[in-house]
Amino acid sequence: MAGPATGAQETKPTKQRTRLVKGPGLLLVWLYGVMSVGAVSRSVYEIATDFDTAPLAHTLSAVAAVVYAFITYTLVRGGERARRAALVCCAAELAGVLIVGTWTVVEPSAFPDSTVWSEYGRGYLFIPVLLPITGMLWLRRSRRSETA
Repeated sequence: MAGPATGAQETKPTKQRTRLVKGPGLLLVWLYGVMSVGAVSRSVYEIATDFDTAPLAHTLSAVAAVVYAFITYTLVRGGERARRAALVCCAAELAGVLIVGTWTVVEPSAFPDSTVWSEYGRGYLFIPVLLPITGMLWLRRSRRSETA
């Protein structure tokens, strides 16, 4: 069927994505990117060379790598849906850091090798415990500034 008599095409309004990589968000993306590279490198090396000595620790490092990479992707992608996904992942990351961190302090023999989240990220200058808190604060703040 032909279009309108005037020949003009109807255009759908485009919804602009909320930009999350601005201000402190840029630093957050950079830090998550660095942590992604570090955790991926560490887990690939450990799984390839030493998996049988500490499978739980090496698997948890791989999980941390996936979480960091996903959060980095969602922050760069932007948009409300990505912001919510990043917020949920930051909360899951914080829970993981707190659970694994506590577990490694209470029962160190369970982890013959350390993970990214061991002792709350001590081997990574405690960035793994600080990053999700900062991320959640930024993501909540960026939502409030969009609605204002």
